[in-house]
Amino acid sequence: MVHGGYGGHGVHNEGTKCLRFFVVNSIAFVISLGVLLATQPPPTPKRIISIIPAVTEMLFSIGAGPQVIAVGSFDHYPPEVEKLQRVGALIDPDVERILSLRPDLVAVYRSQADLRVQLERAKVPVYLYSHAALPDITTTIRDLGVRVGRAREAADLARSIESRIASIRQRLNGRPRPRTLVVFDREPLTLRGIYASGGFGFIHDMLEAAGGENVFADVKQQAVQATTELILAKRPEVILELRGDTVAAPLKAREIAVWQALSSVPAVRAGRVYFIDQQLTVIPGPRVADAIDLIARTLHPEVGK
Repeated sequence: MVHGGYGGHGVHNEGTKCLRFFVVNSIAFVISLGVLLATQPPPTPKRIISIIPAVTEMLFSIGAGPQVIAVGSFDHYPPEVEKLQRVGALIDPDVERILSLRPDLVAVYRSQADLRVQLERAKVPVYLYSHAALPDITTTIRDLGVRVGRAREAADLARSIESRIASIRQRLNGRPRPRTLVVFDREPLTLRGIYASGGFGFIHDMLEAAGGENVFADVKQQAVQATTELILAKRPEVILELRGDTVAAPLKAREIAVWQALSSVPAVRAGRVYFIDQQLTVIPGPRVADAIDLIARTLHPEVGK
């Protein structure tokens, strides 16, 4: 006698068990695969575009220069970038040109929301950049190194920068800290439209590391629009002007002479107004230790190297 009902039921149970086993394990496999894929680093980019001078310098400093195919309008260091294509900058990125170059990674400012959306819509990976304090420079170098397959080189560079900065601090330990006004922009040949470093950001941190005291340390923002009245009230002992573009010596002398209008300010009276026109002082990149050393030797010429 064939127990069709019983036999069928048994087959059904066995089939259900097999199906359940297959489904459960398939789900587990898919979940495991998803976790694995999620934890796997993205592929190493071969066609990088950077419209950020600091990031461009970092890429070349960690040996990723050969992976860079285009840069921003204001990228001038290292010299190799002069041969690369230009794709705009912070306020005028050339999206069409960027996409035509078929990049597999584009470094953009975090504030460039529109550009980021357009790149993501085109399935182009982006590296979001923002800078604030001095420690963020080496943090970014390490992070960028991991992203572009240069983790070891980036870690070595970051340690070297941190070691040099610590050495500069040690060299200046115990020295008087002159109260310093750091100006990074103003109208040419006049004391109007003055923008100075506030008590936050990498320029403020560079000054502190270089043995100076920021007269606007109490203003916790990166930039302060400083009037002449405010400068007179702050009475800086040193005025340090930083510019990213080279200024001819005769014009530099005229720019320094403009400060004679505030002859009662201690820095002006003592002849301690300095004009440094080197790009490394205004770019939060891998040359930051050189910039701090330059500022330190300006503030403390008696210490030297």
